[in-house]
Amino acid sequence: MPNSPTLLWFRQDLRLQDNPALCAAIARGGPVVPVYILDDQSEGRWVPGAASRWWLHHSLAALDAALRERGSRLVLARGEAVTELLAIARRTGAGAVVWNRRYEPAGAVRDIRARKDLAAAGLEVETFNGSLLHEPAEIANKQGGPFQVFTAYWRHCLTLPVEASRRLGPKEFFPPGSWPASAELGDLKLLPTRGWDAGFYETWKPGEASAAKALRKFVGEPMEAYVDRRNLPDVEGTSRLSAHLHFGELSPRQVWGAVQATARESGVFPPSKGAAVFLSEVGWREFAHHLLHHFPHTPEKPLREKFAAFAWAADPGGKKLRAWQLGATGYPIVDAGMRQLWHTGWMHNRVRMIVASFLVKHLRLSWTLGAEWFWDTLVDADLANNTLGWQWSAGCGADAAPYFRIFAPVLQGQKFDAAGNYVRRWVPELAQMPAKFIHAPWEAPEDVLVAAGVRLGDNYPRPVVDHATARVAALAAFRQLRPGARP
Repeated sequence: MPNSPTLLWFRQDLRLQDNPALCAAIARGGPVVPVYILDDQSEGRWVPGAASRWWLHHSLAALDAALRERGSRLVLARGEAVTELLAIARRTGAGAVVWNRRYEPAGAVRDIRARKDLAAAGLEVETFNGSLLHEPAEIANKQGGPFQVFTAYWRHCLTLPVEASRRLGPKEFFPPGSWPASAELGDLKLLPTRGWDAGFYETWKPGEASAAKALRKFVGEPMEAYVDRRNLPDVEGTSRLSAHLHFGELSPRQVWGAVQATARESGVFPPSKGAAVFLSEVGWREFAHHLLHHFPHTPEKPLREKFAAFAWAADPGGKKLRAWQLGATGYPIVDAGMRQLWHTGWMHNRVRMIVASFLVKHLRLSWTLGAEWFWDTLVDADLANNTLGWQWSAGCGADAAPYFRIFAPVLQGQKFDAAGNYVRRWVPELAQMPAKFIHAPWEAPEDVLVAAGVRLGDNYPRPVVDHATARVAALAAFRQLRPGARP
């Protein structure tokens, strides 16, 4: 029905700018009713974790505030999405529902069912791509199948046009004559009941305005230095846009456009090596969704089937896993990363690779255990990225690290945290250790340990495994999957 209300169903697109579904809702000409429904049941196994729910709470609050500035508001509900949408449609007399598509397996299934059921109820339905540069199903290699090597995938994507982002004017909303009942944000129970999230408030400010500010800040000088600084965890050399992108407070088209804007004077795109590498990280996000779309089983099972038979180590009582989770492995760079994760809900990407390699190759514990822990503790937990990252580290996914690449945590710390500042920040027990020994305190003379106030096995643990021994054991286990292979 023309000019009847349109339900705008928000999910992982919690923004007003460059929101195709929002533009379509406004273009229909009638009132727009923005709706968010917390539908945990339809998420399957991957219900958002505790850290993600913290971010979601504050992002929804920011979205509602932005809508109210334009004379609108966010209608909240909790339950099965289609049931709630139909109920809101009846109460408002809505004639259409629009949304931006989800691409995770459970989300895609729900979208198909929602489209069918809503259309059967007489509602017009339109869906859009508001989350990616390119639709995963529309990208194919020369054989017509999915890409499994990032370089070839991204080279192909760079030949394709990217839509310009769409800007919303200040007075385009037309609110309904009366608003349907809405749950209160607190009714969704997204915030933790225990105060483990204090560090989140110190570190993050969710919402579209914060996302835009972070992007503007990064595309200046930090992006120029990205190649040199992105692997250094003790400096702010990365964009920290991952959570904003996951929750759709920022679109990848906006990122692309911001980088393009820096190229106007030179006419060269990308305008610098830093910009090219930064955009390739956006490409990895696209690649992750491409893989998840074509291989929906991979959050639980390895892409390379033979890895299903890998001989993971026993861990009686889960002691080694717990040491890893708590940042108590005795390897300072690993412990620093895990403690940063717990305190802030985020970890530097270089350190993510180090701690992941340590779990699957030093401790020989399944990558799925790491993926589950990250899912619950990362504010930017994204099923596609999480799956790709952990399968890459374990060597069982697409474009994965070779099985014999085992990051030596001491050498990684010395290379990327040479002065030890990152470790000192997150492992304060070692704050007084000289840089020479901070990444391997067990090698320090006793007088150095005493001067630094470090008591190994007391106020800082000894290593849970010996690097050399663990490496040999891991290589032997991995070689069982590849007869005749040599490191």
